Amino acid sequence: MSKRNIFSFIRDLNRPVFTTHELCAVSGKSDSVVTQSLNYLEGQDMVFRIYRGLWGKTENERISPYSIVPFLFPRQRAYVSFVSALHIYGIIEQIPQTVTIASTSHTRTFRTKLGTFYAHQIAPSFFKGFDWYKGNGSFLIAEPEKALVDCFYLSSRRNKRFAHFPELHFSKNFSFKKARSWANSISDAKIKANVLKKLKALCSFSKEGSNTKGAQAKAR
Repeated sequence: MSKRNIFSFIRDLNRPVFTTHELCAVSGKSDSVVTQSLNYLEGQDMVFRIYRGLWGKTENERISPYSIVPFLFPRQRAYVSFVSALHIYGIIEQIPQTVTIASTSHTRTFRTKLGTFYAHQIAPSFFKGFDWYKGNGSFLIAEPEKALVDCFYLSSRRNKRFAHFPELHFSKNFSFKKARSWANSISDAKIKANVLKKLKALCSFSKEGSNTKGAQAKAR
């Protein structure tokens, strides 16, 4: 077993966020030893616990909340979508109170030191239309059109999530044609029809995708 201390292994990982499991793997130490060491380092204000089994380096206090999304779902993919993605793209100016995520697992909430994350379940056949974020941070995010359709997708189901939006600001690059294409890929006929109806109403309001400051959409 290596005699190196745990913080040296944390430095070797060379990123602000890491897991207990990762440190066990790279150090060869047991889970109990690594956890004890991390608790000690937390007491020394060198690391902080973000979530169960997930840690951050204190010197990187401005860790982007989005960067921990992959760690919340270690055994499957999940992507930032809905109002969080729309905010990142500047379509919604108002900062969402929670980070909204799409996954194929059961809907659940994660309360962490970096904020609250709400994972919404979508059908596996509709789990697409995302890629790695091009800015700072390593996480998957829906493309703008898919993020909007994801919102309408959930608002058309029983829980009626995202039934109302704040003002929407579409750039010239936003494509309602692409959004309709995503809507048409929904397998549930009733939900598909509802989403297409909402898109049509929004598209009409925004003059077929032109840049409209202050467009407000209400899902009815």
